[in-house]
Amino acid sequence: MVGTLYIVATPLGNLEDMTFRAVRILKEVDLIAAEDTRHSKKLLGHYGITTPTIACHEHNEAVKAHDLIQRLEKGATIALISDAGTPLISDPGYRLVSQAGEKGIPIVPVPGCNAAITGLSASGLPTDTFVFLGFPPRKQGRLNTFLNDTAHHKATLIFYESPRRVIRLISSAIDAFGDRQACLARELTKQYEEFIRGPLSVLLSTLESRETIKGECVLFIKGEDEQPIGLSAEQMQTMIIEGLNQNKRTSELAKKIAGLANCPKPRVYDMILALKNRS
Repeated sequence: MVGTLYIVATPLGNLEDMTFRAVRILKEVDLIAAEDTRHSKKLLGHYGITTPTIACHEHNEAVKAHDLIQRLEKGATIALISDAGTPLISDPGYRLVSQAGEKGIPIVPVPGCNAAITGLSASGLPTDTFVFLGFPPRKQGRLNTFLNDTAHHKATLIFYESPRRVIRLISSAIDAFGDRQACLARELTKQYEEFIRGPLSVLLSTLESRETIKGECVLFIKGEDEQPIGLSAEQMQTMIIEGLNQNKRTSELAKKIAGLANCPKPRVYDMILALKNRS
């Protein structure tokens, strides 16, 4: 008989967030495939888990997946864990789980922590619909395109970002979305857990005032409203015409009106182009 692959969620930071079932599974399986065996050593030691571990991360997963599948086909039981939270959610594991599914190997999720859902529940933003977007592109041009493509979502947007790039992400989001309501969750479940809530501009000024920013960040941004807040379509059109008559640059005009109307800059940009083409 083939073995079973368990997808086991682990704590984000607070070791008390481990479930009873997760501890039992990690003790009972034949092998634990960990994103970083050194990182997971603390968690496993805390719960007295002595199961052998093997590294399975983004740099070796293509090779390791083949080996792990062979073990599963011979009857071994394996648990997949990431450094924190639920495996595969912006973490390694897709190749292994995909291949296991193709081979008909049983795949059993063992639920637990997830940074996106944990932060969303306390964000103060709508939770009825949301879109998880993971880590955004690092290059500025690709980031701008990425954000512009998501500007029209009505659902709450969820991003993961490193503390080194979170200020750039928020600044770029203001250009793409306008000054929407947002929440930044940092160091979830840890000693210095923090939530910053308010317009994107408040999040930006708060972070810019600090010498350093530490801890992985989750950024939540409210989705687009049905109608722009602050200016009607007629008012926006009047401002555009006045700006064009003053020979203002398209990008500068779009940014100014988007901020006043609290709507995505790309939408204003399209309105400007449409009015230019008519004249």
